Amino acid sequence: MIDKPELNETEQDRKNLDFILDIPLQVTVELGRAKLLVKDILQLNQGAVVELTKLAGEPLDIFVNSKLVARGEAVVVNEKFGVRLVDIVSPNERVEKIL
Repeated sequence: MIDKPELNETEQDRKNLDFILDIPLQVTVELGRAKLLVKDILQLNQGAVVELTKLAGEPLDIFVNSKLVARGEAVVVNEKFGVRLVDIVSPNERVEKIL
């Protein structure tokens, strides 16, 4: 019987990482928020403006699976919107948001 050599720690770590790399995550970029009454929403029509909580020029919030992970700024790349990361939320700040 031939024994397989055990994977060393680095190979095992790589194998574990490869296992999770293909897991899909939901990424959301939030421009701002607003609270409206039902009657106000029913009165919205084309061209209406909804005022958001954020000020112009403030960083956009970037969430992964509903957890804030970064902040960024809007950019245009090949005529599509994108977001440039300007700040990664520290692990300590992420924990504070949960509590």
